[in-house]
Amino acid sequence: MAVASIRKTAISTSRWKGKPPFILGGLLLLSSLASAQTTKPAKKLIEYGWDAPDTSYMRTHIATMEQTPFDGCVFHVNYARADGTTGQFVWECWSRRAFMEADLRAAIDDLKATHFKKFTSNFLRFNTAPGDVDWFDDFGPIISNARLAAKIAREGKAAGVLFDIEHYNFPLFDYRKQRDAGSKSWEQYATQARQRGREVMQAFQEGYPDLTILMTWATSLPYIQTQGDPAKLKEVDYGLLAPFLDGMLESATGKTRIIDGYESSYAYKDMENFVNARQLMKEKVLAMTNLDEKHRQHVSAGFGVWMDYNWREFGWNVSDFSRNFFTPEAFEKTMRAAWETADEYVWVYTEDPRWWAGEGKPAKVPPEYDQALRRATAR
Repeated sequence: MAVASIRKTAISTSRWKGKPPFILGGLLLLSSLASAQTTKPAKKLIEYGWDAPDTSYMRTHIATMEQTPFDGCVFHVNYARADGTTGQFVWECWSRRAFMEADLRAAIDDLKATHFKKFTSNFLRFNTAPGDVDWFDDFGPIISNARLAAKIAREGKAAGVLFDIEHYNFPLFDYRKQRDAGSKSWEQYATQARQRGREVMQAFQEGYPDLTILMTWATSLPYIQTQGDPAKLKEVDYGLLAPFLDGMLESATGKTRIIDGYESSYAYKDMENFVNARQLMKEKVLAMTNLDEKHRQHVSAGFGVWMDYNWREFGWNVSDFSRNFFTPEAFEKTMRAAWETADEYVWVYTEDPRWWAGEGKPAKVPPEYDQALRRATAR
């Protein structure tokens, strides 16, 4: 999800500064979307924000949650610490600690006891946090945690895992910030990151064969940061993400899918932006990989839209919508464009408004925005 440095990327790339528009290709792509519609999976709308629920909340409030426009949400699992406090697996899974299934048994039981009907596209959140393990260190605990997360998602009737690669703690994918960058070359780190990608994907698939992995960004992010030049990967914040994802693709089998959630679309308002972004995810990013066929087989183009975009600057007004970055009308237009352009998944991100608040009901979500979302994604 968004932090300051990431927002700058999203804002600048939404305007494609210094990049020629892909208008002609975009128009051709749009025309092909309609003809291929019958072969595409049904579209799905996901909620993912600061209000991401835990399993206990879902178990208690699933009936109310399923009255919203969504087909599912991103959720997290808790565990009980020895001192009696509650810990969150999502913030400790990319670490030196290997969690046991018994640690997360309560969350597993919650999911198994939850009567999902409409909500069949949920994703268990898995962060690269705290991220304090060097690529050349023992990855055994991380691999074990990835396998466990996927297993819980499968047993909990979820669609898969939300793999959030954002630098919340340590700049994991920035070669310049790695522990041994002074003594190990970019090529050495890239090779190691690629191997770790293979291992993480293998673990995900062992826990959940043919799972869906929804990512906040995939290869689109290093592509944007390097302007499509692989030689610049060692100079950007998320350069190591490219070889890591190549490793994941090398290990991808069967029906396993990676959804590029394309967080850069948070502020988009025009169809042209979405069409160009789709072309980037489906075609342009192939300049960053030699796995073209694997990419076409396993990677899907999705979009994220931030409903209360940059609310610290614009505010989030529940009565005077003209003060918000997205009015209900603008939000509906944006969501419709995202919905029509995505392969399958579109997700709504929020911070100030909460879809999952007390008693399972939304808070600071005016009905006008709810209705706009329903109209835009009408099945």
